[in-house]
Amino acid sequence: MGGPVFLVVAYCIITGLVFGIVTATTEMSSYLPVPGPSMSYYASRFFSSSLGFALGWMYCYIFAITVPAEITAASLVIQYWNPPVHVAVWITIFIVLLAVLNCFPVGVYGEVISIIGLIIMAVVLVFGGGPNRELLGFHYWKHSAPVNEYLVPGHVGRLSAFVATICYSVYAFGFMESPRRNLPTAGKRYFYRLVLFYIIGAFAISLILSSDDPKLLGGGSGAGASPWAIAARNAGIVGLDSVINTVILLSALSAGNSYFYMSTRALYSTALIGSAPRFLMKCTKSGVPYNAVACTTAICLLSYLNVSSTGATVFNWFVNLINTGAFQSWICVCLVYLRFRKAIDAQGVTDLPYRSRFQPYMSYISGGMFSLLLLLNGFKNFIHGHWDTSNFFTCYIGLPIFLILYLGHRFVVARSESWVQSPLDVDLVSGLAEIIESEFPVEDKPTLKWYQSWRLLFE
Repeated sequence: MGGPVFLVVAYCIITGLVFGIVTATTEMSSYLPVPGPSMSYYASRFFSSSLGFALGWMYCYIFAITVPAEITAASLVIQYWNPPVHVAVWITIFIVLLAVLNCFPVGVYGEVISIIGLIIMAVVLVFGGGPNRELLGFHYWKHSAPVNEYLVPGHVGRLSAFVATICYSVYAFGFMESPRRNLPTAGKRYFYRLVLFYIIGAFAISLILSSDDPKLLGGGSGAGASPWAIAARNAGIVGLDSVINTVILLSALSAGNSYFYMSTRALYSTALIGSAPRFLMKCTKSGVPYNAVACTTAICLLSYLNVSSTGATVFNWFVNLINTGAFQSWICVCLVYLRFRKAIDAQGVTDLPYRSRFQPYMSYISGGMFSLLLLLNGFKNFIHGHWDTSNFFTCYIGLPIFLILYLGHRFVVARSESWVQSPLDVDLVSGLAEIIESEFPVEDKPTLKWYQSWRLLFE
């Protein structure tokens, strides 16, 4: 959409903004780690119960809507092979499969190995290691447009392409034992994963594939292929495109299973704290919240929108819905953290397990930028000749939903509470002593360099 330059720049910007969210969350979580829907808990404890209520439901919404998005992605990948089976059959199979498997947690090891393998493939192709022996280098940065125009020509079109690339890149980012000690380390490692898997991955694909390749999403026959599969096919590597698409298909189903699991548990946890109907708390003897499973399965039926519209169009609808929820949740994280930071300073708390050198400045920057991106999420609809009712609806429907949840709770349940807690009234003590007492002593860890590098990425 935006060309290779805007792709890499957009991923760098979003990585920086998400890093601000990660460090803010890490500060709060390392000080007061809690199980379950922690951010909605922090919002209720540090900001207001109404924000915690709305944020808890927003996370349920994001997790739930991501499941049909992954099912749609999987059905898109299936179309690469032009199967004779109707797409509705595949959607039914995927929904049933996820409903059965939702109780099992999904590890990330296989996904990490897949991404590293794809980056290695990109390096080989860039330096002419493919069967056609073509040295790619920065060929697609020079001979095809390094930055594209979008919607309108000229500088305004390039600005539109840049904004659209940033908005769409959000979808990719897209969500312990002794937590007060381990969470700061986990937060730092997460940043290195962002750099390796997103920025380097985006840079690699910009080198080995032209942004105007007709086989990309929406390009007609074979549009279900991933950019990696198209690059392998263009390089003349026989059969690798199908292998890559198979891996991506399995990754989409794996991610869908993971989000299905998180959606059911988020609904269950929200019901436990009294913010959702009590029937969602009912579980089987093995601990499966079957009513929450039924609700998430019902939301998965949105995947059947593929039957009446093209898969690419439906996938973009889901991306818009997820982006709106992500922007709102990240803005709330910044607000909650800034209130937490004011409470820490006002009450003279100095013994924080982790304190980022970039905070609170990053929270102001991230919160401001995500607020801007929230408003720009559907900007294309305001350009003459590009109005699309369904696109506008999916880009902005999350805003009134969040406001209804927040204001409804505020005026019905929390009428006697203040809109925002005073920093001096924020509870920073309850439960803290028990958490500190439960900490395990520091264990000696191997110090070999290869082991440290492995832990940096995979633990």
